[in-house]
Amino acid sequence: MKNFHLLIICLLLLFTMPVIAQEEGEEKEKESKLTFAGSADVYFRRNFNGPTKGEFAQAPATSFGNLPGIALGMFNLITTYEGKNVGVVADLVYGPRGEDAVFRSPMNTGGMAGSSQIVNQLYVYWNVSKAVTLTFGNFNTYLGYEVISPVGNFNYSTSYMFSYGPFSHTGLKADFALSEKFSFMAAVMNPTDMTEFNQFDSYTFGAQLGYTGDKGSTYLNFLYGDQDGKFDTDIPANTGATSAGTTFQVDLTTGYDLTESLYLGLNATYNTIAPGEVYNGSTIIDATSDNSGFYGVAGYLQAALSEKLKLGARGEYFSVFNTGIDGAIGLDSNGDGNVFAFTVSGNWKVSDNLMLIPEIRTDNMKENFFLNNQLAASKNLSSFLLAAVFSF
Repeated sequence: MKNFHLLIICLLLLFTMPVIAQEEGEEKEKESKLTFAGSADVYFRRNFNGPTKGEFAQAPATSFGNLPGIALGMFNLITTYEGKNVGVVADLVYGPRGEDAVFRSPMNTGGMAGSSQIVNQLYVYWNVSKAVTLTFGNFNTYLGYEVISPVGNFNYSTSYMFSYGPFSHTGLKADFALSEKFSFMAAVMNPTDMTEFNQFDSYTFGAQLGYTGDKGSTYLNFLYGDQDGKFDTDIPANTGATSAGTTFQVDLTTGYDLTESLYLGLNATYNTIAPGEVYNGSTIIDATSDNSGFYGVAGYLQAALSEKLKLGARGEYFSVFNTGIDGAIGLDSNGDGNVFAFTVSGNWKVSDNLMLIPEIRTDNMKENFFLNNQLAASKNLSSFLLAAVFSF
């Protein structure tokens, strides 16, 4: 009888120990502070009415997704350590898309980048209270509708406003929860996209007012500051060298669910750069040119056709004045020009991790900018793209 009782006890232990171990493992997993996430993307791109190969290969002058044929995007690894009130985020990128994302890092010029060319974000944060969070380091921009990672975008190709707005900032920002629905952010930062250190000893100020409701959110963003510094008589520059003045940008980003299956987003931005300084060889004088810059508006309409298939369109109008951006779109003799770009994309969720994005895009400009298949100047370009985005 004793042996029978002993056998019962052993069997109970045999079946309960894995359950206890599983519960302990789940508890430890919940307590774990170190997490990993990321993505990898590749794509195929081809033009309909312009060359896709050789030195005359054409593409819109927007960021990412503009290489010909079968091309690589990037591998993205985000490591987060989250403590009770403090934490750190290290966001690393590898590949062409990642290199484009950190294009203005000072050490990333001249082939001297080293390991810094893979750092997309690197910051520490402190939750001072439930209502206040401080972030110090390099973080992706708060302006605009689109983001660097393809996981966060519906369209694979990107807009002109995103491409010529900031990508990243390095500085100190404070986020305030004003109420359950309203938030405010204030920041002091290096010049835009200057991620590793401040080469010019000038600083940029940022602010954001946000509203989040049950159906969507709205953010009003501001940026103000000198992006390339001022001349110093103690450090001579080349005769005739010029520096830009202060940059001011205001940006509105909003998006709301119209129904359970229909979503509408909007992004509008205005950027102006004041005339700066001219170094004439011995003295520094103020430039007398007019302000330059760009502005634009884009609408995003997305419809869920099923649990795994969505269809969306992006329409964007983008305008440059007084050569605010050179090489982005066709400009007239006054440095003015505009473009209307229309993109239709599908999002097919093959699995929880894999998304296929077929896309057709057309860019129509006021002035000549592209080349057609006969290598003649053209105002428009249409293309097809198929991307595969894997997230984990």
